[in-house]
Amino acid sequence: MTAAFVATTARPRRFRRLLLPAGALLLVIGLLGILAGTRSEPSSPESTLAAPSAAASDSGLQAISSLQYRLRTAPRDADSWGALGSLYVDQARVTADPIWYGKAQGALRKSFELKSAANVGALIGLGKLANARHDFAGGLRWGERAGAAAPGRAPPYGVIGDALIELGRYPEAFAAIQRMVDLRPDLASYSRVSYARELQGDVAGAAAALDGAVHVADNPSDAAFATFQIGELRWNAGDLAGAADAYQRATRLDSTFAAPAAALARLHAAEADVAGAVGEYQAVIARVPAPQYVTELGELYEVTGQHDLAAGQAQLLDVEERLFHANGVNVDLETSLYDADHGIRLADGLRRARAEYARRKSVFVADALAWELHVNGRDAEALRLADEALHLGTRSALFHFHRALIERSLGQVGAAHADLEQTLAINPHFSILHAPEARQALTVA
Repeated sequence: MTAAFVATTARPRRFRRLLLPAGALLLVIGLLGILAGTRSEPSSPESTLAAPSAAASDSGLQAISSLQYRLRTAPRDADSWGALGSLYVDQARVTADPIWYGKAQGALRKSFELKSAANVGALIGLGKLANARHDFAGGLRWGERAGAAAPGRAPPYGVIGDALIELGRYPEAFAAIQRMVDLRPDLASYSRVSYARELQGDVAGAAAALDGAVHVADNPSDAAFATFQIGELRWNAGDLAGAADAYQRATRLDSTFAAPAAALARLHAAEADVAGAVGEYQAVIARVPAPQYVTELGELYEVTGQHDLAAGQAQLLDVEERLFHANGVNVDLETSLYDADHGIRLADGLRRARAEYARRKSVFVADALAWELHVNGRDAEALRLADEALHLGTRSALFHFHRALIERSLGQVGAAHADLEQTLAINPHFSILHAPEARQALTVA
């Protein structure tokens, strides 16, 4: 592969602070119970060998159980501790349950205590854990240590590339991802190539990389992941039929994978099947109460005038946000975006967004800070950040929508009209909350 494979010319999700319908009450009570017993410090190594919770994904349970059994009989096996810690990080991602992060930290620290020299598995796991908690500077440090210890292995460059992308250091990130795919062209590397290309506006190239990921997938679950991402590319381009096909194929490949089921709910909402979408969201959230899915259901309730139900999702989001914080995950950026969308805690939201921008200058942080500046009445400064968010050529309907409203506030009517047209040309269904607003704004811009 050539360097142009990655560098041509990562889909963030937002939390929402959305009071509870009766159907969600037991879920919130359960989460509150978890939160009450949760500490931010890592679990002890012994506690990480407890049986996995029922909320864990089926695909990872067998490997986890096998490693736990191994460590009960060989508790000084550093490599097994490291592998177990990395699997716990993966479980947090799959289940949207951040309690796994404390278990991961305990296992990875145990591995490092047992073998501090050239413990590449633990270094990679610690890098994955830092990135998952949004400590991207920390993730980069661990990834670089892993890369120095094993320069011929691909996984360290995935950790490095992920961290650099979130830090906004794009040329370095693309070089790391290129190095990863050169070393090992597999699902992990092709998926990162796809994201790098998408960030640069090369949607066709991103789709080609995901086709490659499907072809090298080792099992149906991996193929489902890549197929779902193909659906997301199509969704972001406004291709509802193509997206629906990919989501349905992903669901057939792995019926336990919640993401395509949630995406189908979002798609049915775009098609005005509100009752169907609500039922699908509720079913997914009962399995995996990820903030993204709770957010989207709350937005659907909001735009259809079901404000009490929308408020119910807010209470669930508040509990989840506290749970993430308690387990070391920084969600300040997501919180500030929600606050800007809903016109609440504006000064605090701006402070959070500025602090995040000081830590990392990705296009997503630039967009979030631009949006916070706009709702705080600082549009001249906001426009510079909105332009920065689009400097890679990312085809993001949301970025263009944010810039359009900033331009309109500055009296730049022509520019606002052009950005609104671009917003709806990219994806007329880009946001349950904002798409109707964009269509309305275009009639008066």
